[in-house]
Amino acid sequence: MQQKVRFHISGMTCQACASRIEKVLNKKDFVQTASVNFASEEAQVVFDNSRTDAAALAQIITQAGFNAQEKTAAAPLPSENHTDWRLWLLLAVNVPFLIGMAGMMVGHHDWMMPALWQFALASVVQLWLAVPFYKSAWASIKGGLANMDVLVTIGTAAIYLYSVWMMFRHGGMGHHGGEHVYFEAGVMVVGFVSLGKFLEHRTKKSSLDSLGLLLKLTPHQVNVERGGQWQHLPLDQVQAGDLIRAGHGERIAADGIVESGSGWADESHLTGESQPEAKTAGSKVLAGAMITDGSMVYRALRLGSQTLLGDMMAALSEAQGSKAPIARVADKAAAVFVPAVVGIAALTFILTWLFKGDWIPAMINAVAVLVIACPCALGLATPAAIMAGMGKAAKHGIWFKDAAAMEAAARVNVVVLDKTGTLTEGRPEVAAVYLRPFENLPGAFAVDENELYRLAASVGQNAAHPLARAIVQTASARGITLPLAGNVHTEAGAGVKADIDGIGEVKIGKPDYCGLTLPKNLGPVWKTASIVAVSANGRALGAFALADRLKADSKQAVGRLKAHGIEVYMMSGDNQGVADYIAAQLGISRAFGNMSPRGKAAEVQKLKAAGNTVAMVGDGINDAPALAAADVGFAMKNGADIAEHTASATLMQHSANQMVDALLISRATLTNIKQNLFFAFFYNISGIPLAALGLLSPVVAGAAMALSSISVLGNALRLKRVKIDGSESR
Repeated sequence: MQQKVRFHISGMTCQACASRIEKVLNKKDFVQTASVNFASEEAQVVFDNSRTDAAALAQIITQAGFNAQEKTAAAPLPSENHTDWRLWLLLAVNVPFLIGMAGMMVGHHDWMMPALWQFALASVVQLWLAVPFYKSAWASIKGGLANMDVLVTIGTAAIYLYSVWMMFRHGGMGHHGGEHVYFEAGVMVVGFVSLGKFLEHRTKKSSLDSLGLLLKLTPHQVNVERGGQWQHLPLDQVQAGDLIRAGHGERIAADGIVESGSGWADESHLTGESQPEAKTAGSKVLAGAMITDGSMVYRALRLGSQTLLGDMMAALSEAQGSKAPIARVADKAAAVFVPAVVGIAALTFILTWLFKGDWIPAMINAVAVLVIACPCALGLATPAAIMAGMGKAAKHGIWFKDAAAMEAAARVNVVVLDKTGTLTEGRPEVAAVYLRPFENLPGAFAVDENELYRLAASVGQNAAHPLARAIVQTASARGITLPLAGNVHTEAGAGVKADIDGIGEVKIGKPDYCGLTLPKNLGPVWKTASIVAVSANGRALGAFALADRLKADSKQAVGRLKAHGIEVYMMSGDNQGVADYIAAQLGISRAFGNMSPRGKAAEVQKLKAAGNTVAMVGDGINDAPALAAADVGFAMKNGADIAEHTASATLMQHSANQMVDALLISRATLTNIKQNLFFAFFYNISGIPLAALGLLSPVVAGAAMALSSISVLGNALRLKRVKIDGSESR
């Protein structure tokens, strides 16, 4: 049986490391697929659990030279906030070399330390502080795929050994300018690369890590009722069923139900909806919500990973750790990059020595090639943008299942919208009322509107039909008192009749059941709405037109899609007349009525066959086949379970407008990925020739390599500030 497991991987230094772990895992016949994300430091493995387990897979990763920790609900994120003392010591050792180099640039060669001091400090770096590079390089070579640390190790070791040989061979111990030694190059390359790794890691953790922000949304301490008294307890001591008190400025600790009190709760962390929700007794509250006003006591129903917030964290973590198809470009390049660079460096050494007749500049140029070519920026290009894009989508209440879904959403050019529950509220409401006039008395009516409601609702309260329930709810909202009905009888497919004291037999149902013929000039809503007629003692009194009301933002959503060049289709199980009526209100020119679940899926397949990238949006069981058939399926949260399970992404607001946000965030993310890949490829392709020609020293190459990774991360972080047109106005 297949099982999926996720690991946090520590010890990766570049994309080549991630590729090596993938290669090792995918070689095992009990592993179906293994994907490693360098930026999120996560591995996702699908394996046959009858032949192995998670612990054995972790051991395989460990043998490849890395540390693997399984991600579970109990341990979702490892904590790595410490700063390596080794880095601070490296930077301290670099200071005198930096001063010496600055002096040489302004003509003060005496600022450089004596060669013996340089040798002593360089030895501390090369023989002690650089040991992690050697270990990583050796593990990488044993695994059969060289990583960035192989390049750094070969380059700095060559510089160090050459400088030691020159110093002792030519008596350079007392030289103040170090004319024949290059200790500073090795020391500074190790220093710059280490600093670059630290900055890269910190940027990823502090800026791209949306999960860390979500973790902070639940309070550590809460007020819990125990034995009739309120106690301040740690959250991990709270149990389902406990009563918890929260006031202004505090966060909700669990999903639950308000028992007493009232207030307003900001649930934007889950729904993306900026307006606070009013909460009173009986209202649902969600973990992580901020009480912006009032105070309340709520009963905890779900805690920790069982809450909607916990579910969101698990979904976001898995999605951020997955790979987009475009990432294969970088993966393939990085897999051959390091061996190719070693070959280029060797060729540089040979050709420079042949042309210049001096092996010293040949070695320096070769080392610069090794250092400048590290594929860190290439490895970060796609996953960094995916992590930032996923975080922004989650902030807008959009949960993508994986990176592939986000990339597909970026390419969508056709959107298919379900009508009921997606564009409309999904429940019938009274849209119009018709009162039948007395015969021969123009302007006089048998009953007034409230009386028509009273009679219809009195009978309707005994029926389970949604149309009857809608009339009863409207009557209640009007404050109409309903008399009791007796002898209730339902006639399937026609209506309901009952006896009402003081009136007699009252019927509600289809017009012909109640003996009502509607005039032909009642207006367009009567042509598309569902009709419920009312009669008393065989005499027709009037009728209600019930229609499914459009959601407030549906028209705006359709307008935004069109503005971005996306074709819009609407599909509905209702008759074609209703579909056309709703489509006309929204400005949709392609509407399909009388659609079965299979018919919706077939239409989506037809659109795809025409070369389109299709997104489907729906919330019902009947939408599941079409959601599965589409390139990207968007389901509404708390709609049908099968729809959510089938879809590629979940929308928390039940809003088509939120789906437009998802498409635009995806487009911005894909654009960012392409920018990052261009920058990373351009950096390596242009940097290698410059280094080979001697136009970049190893020290400058090391600094440039670190800056390239930071630049890619910085570009990815721009996604957090990208404005999604129309969404901020809601």
